[in-house]
Amino acid sequence: MTSDKTRPTVPLPSATSQVAAFLAEVRARPPVPAERRGRLIFALDATMSRQPTWDLACALQAEMFEEAAAVGGLDLQLVYYRGIGECRASPWIADASRFGALMGRIECRGGRTQIGRVLKHAGAEAARGPLGAVVLIGDAMEETLDHLCAEAGPLAVRGIPVFLFQEGHDPGAERAFREIARLTKGAWCRFDAGASAQLRALLRAAASYAAGGTQALTALSASSAGARQLLAAMRDSQ
Repeated sequence: MTSDKTRPTVPLPSATSQVAAFLAEVRARPPVPAERRGRLIFALDATMSRQPTWDLACALQAEMFEEAAAVGGLDLQLVYYRGIGECRASPWIADASRFGALMGRIECRGGRTQIGRVLKHAGAEAARGPLGAVVLIGDAMEETLDHLCAEAGPLAVRGIPVFLFQEGHDPGAERAFREIARLTKGAWCRFDAGASAQLRALLRAAASYAAGGTQALTALSASSAGARQLLAAMRDSQ
């Protein structure tokens, strides 16, 4: 048996070279057929307190399409809740300008959270076709945690992660978001009010995952703090 002292040392490829090789392979692939494009549900709390973050998300959404384009493309569906019992979903959209125009027409209104309806809708979409991930941005949770966990169950069974990005420090929201992330093997991350760069990085990372899975997210992590944060949060949720 060869000892550790005499075994020849095989140099391991550096992280940089691994990422470069992965990106080169992705760029060399033929275009991804429409039915195989990544799909991401982009869910936002549109109650009155969320207007500043809604405006920020409008400004950042195009970068999600740009990031996913390097991996194979992405279709986004906007889901939002506001007012008294209003929870709506857009068609699937593959164009950033069209998606941005849609978001720009929506105003935030007072109301209570409807996270359960978002999760139920996502489960129904997953039953109809492939779904890469769900992103939910919010700052509050005013529902029953057991109910939310039940609605997250179909996503967990199908292996669809929910990425929950929390603004602020509401303890009830944090507890619920962390539990949903744990059940779906997703991730919970906090971002600070007004931290556009932080939310930008998280959204780009989520889009990369939805379009190309863990391999794409790992490749992006070499140059993106948001991707590293998302990967670490996913590990913490296991």
